[in-house]
Amino acid sequence: MISAKILSVSRVNWKQVHDDDFRVPEGLPLADLTEELSVMLGASDPALRDGTAYPTLATWIGRGVYDDLLPGLGDGMAAGLTAGLGERGTDSVFRRAFSALVLAECIERDNSRPLVLGGKVLQWGDAIATWVLREQDLRGYVDGKGWAHAIAHGADALSALAASPHLGHAELTVVLDVVADRLLLPVEQPFTHGEPDRLVGTTMAVLRRGSVPLTVIEPWLNRIAAAASAAAHAPGADPFVTTSNAQAFLRALYLQLALGSRPPVVRADLMLVLVGLLRETNPSFRHP
Repeated sequence: MISAKILSVSRVNWKQVHDDDFRVPEGLPLADLTEELSVMLGASDPALRDGTAYPTLATWIGRGVYDDLLPGLGDGMAAGLTAGLGERGTDSVFRRAFSALVLAECIERDNSRPLVLGGKVLQWGDAIATWVLREQDLRGYVDGKGWAHAIAHGADALSALAASPHLGHAELTVVLDVVADRLLLPVEQPFTHGEPDRLVGTTMAVLRRGSVPLTVIEPWLNRIAAAASAAAHAPGADPFVTTSNAQAFLRALYLQLALGSRPPVVRADLMLVLVGLLRETNPSFRHP
C-alpha cells in the first residue's frame, strides 16, 4: 500500500538517483525529498526501504547534505521509533527498525565532526534505549518483505551511540545495562538472525572506549551468565528458550574478543573471566 502510493505520487525518479551515485535531485526542496524518503523507510517493499530510502539518507548524511539540519533529522528518526510501538507482526516494525539505522547515521556523522549538542545526542540515546527495551516485534527476516531485524538495528544504533564523545563512564555503563536487559527479557523464541552478535558489537564499542573498568564489567557479565545456565529456566519450560540468548551472547563475545581487531585494553582479563563463565554455564563440555 505504501509502495504503490509512493510510486504513484513521487516527483522523483529514485532509481535514477541511485544510479547517479545518489546525487541530490535539483529543483525540489530537501524537506520534501526527506519526507518522501522517511515514508519509504516504513515501506513493506524492501526495494524501496532497503534499496532506496535507507542508502539514500545514509549517503546524504555521510556527505554532509544534512549537516545544518542534523538535529531536526535525528529528531524525526527518533519519533519514528515510536510508530506502532507495541505491535507485533505488522509492517510498522519496518519504520521503527530503519529509523534506528538512520538515527545511527546521524550519530556517526556527529561522531566524526561536532554538529549536535551533547544534550541532543543523549536525548536520542534515551529514545533508542527505550525503544530497544520496549520493542515487541522480534522478527528477523520477513518472507516477501525482507529484513525487519529491529533488535539488530537497535544494537547498531547503540554501537554508534557508544562511540559518541558525548558519552562518559556513566552513560556507557547504561548502554551495557540496556544490552543485558534486552538479552534477559522473556522471548517466545530465541534470536536466530545474529542479534546476539550485533549486541556484542555494541558491547565491544563500549569496551573500546576504555572508560568502563573490569570491576563494573565482571558483575555485569555475571548477571548475563546467570541467565545462560540451565538452572535458570523455570520447571517444565523449554530451557533453550530461556537460556539461548544469553548463552549465544557469551559465546559471541568470546569469539569477537579472540578474533576481533582493535581489542579493548581489558581484553586479557576479560577473556579469563569469560572462559570461567563459559565453563560454568556449559558443564556438559567439560572433560573428566
